[in-house]
Amino acid sequence: MDSQENNSDTPADAAVPLRQTQRAQPVTLRQVAEAAGVSTATVSLVVNKKKAARISDETRKRVRDAIRDLGYRPNAMAQTLVSGSSRFIGLVADAIATTPFAGQIIHGAQDEAWKHGYALLIANTEGNRELETDAIAMMLEYKVRGILYSTWFHRATEIPNSLRESDFVLVNCFSTEPGARAVVPDETQGGRSATEVLLKHGHRRIAFINATIPAPAKDGRLRGYREALEAEGIPFDESLVLEAYPDQEGGYGATEELLKRNVTAVYCYNDRMAMGLYDGLREHGLSIPDDMAVVGFDNQEVIAAHLRPPLSTVSLPHYELGAAGVRTLLGLEEPQASGPAKINCPTVERDSVRVLAPA
Repeated sequence: MDSQENNSDTPADAAVPLRQTQRAQPVTLRQVAEAAGVSTATVSLVVNKKKAARISDETRKRVRDAIRDLGYRPNAMAQTLVSGSSRFIGLVADAIATTPFAGQIIHGAQDEAWKHGYALLIANTEGNRELETDAIAMMLEYKVRGILYSTWFHRATEIPNSLRESDFVLVNCFSTEPGARAVVPDETQGGRSATEVLLKHGHRRIAFINATIPAPAKDGRLRGYREALEAEGIPFDESLVLEAYPDQEGGYGATEELLKRNVTAVYCYNDRMAMGLYDGLREHGLSIPDDMAVVGFDNQEVIAAHLRPPLSTVSLPHYELGAAGVRTLLGLEEPQASGPAKINCPTVERDSVRVLAPA
């Protein structure tokens, strides 16, 4: 017996080729028609929800039951050709898929699209104009319901010519062209809310470290700071507004000038600046919030929630920007009469601010 096994033509350890898994064949319209006992034309009318067609309720039910039982999937592209549009919404972005927090725009848009029976086609172009043009062209070929055009930071933008061939909404950016629908963060409200956190804890001498880079956020957040002070009857003091590059080194570098202003609290243009300021204050032996209260802006979770103490800040509403963009595109929200729709920036209070002790 052993000798017979050893003399086999196939060695015992030879690899046996695996049979390739056969791909399941899709169910056809004809198979559904045969199962329901109707013509393929009748199935097509039911699938395309042609309510005006003279088909009895009983027949419609037989067709729907056959579709369910067989697992038939209608050809979406064929339906697109019939209807002139698809169940896709395009989203073209310059970098938001790779930024730490702005990817929430995609999340918000996707959730809102699903809620209304749509799926997203997403293209992340990294600012490449040629790639952007190709992405928009592809979406137009798929006859998308419309396109969300987004940037990773709030700014003015030029509308690509190819985008004009579709219904579109600008998200986290805007155009000065009349009639261009857009949704953006309410920077002024955000700046006002950040300052109000400090005011309600008894602070009256509050500095603002603004960015050096021109942007709607720079202007809006300063405007909000001034409005909050004015509402409390506190005169605006230009000497309490400093400027620095909007990163950790900028916040750290502003510490020396800040300490010359004899303030009890500071509001920073963003969380990265606040992180640098934390380091600078500690080097001077100062404690947060006992010696200086600090508020940031952006609510970058990897920064704000993990500083010690955790940073009070204002959140950029990226998720809601994406969701509002879809609702605007689908006509579920009325566009603003003039200018972009502004989305509220919520306050996130943590431990970097406390009630100011009496002098």
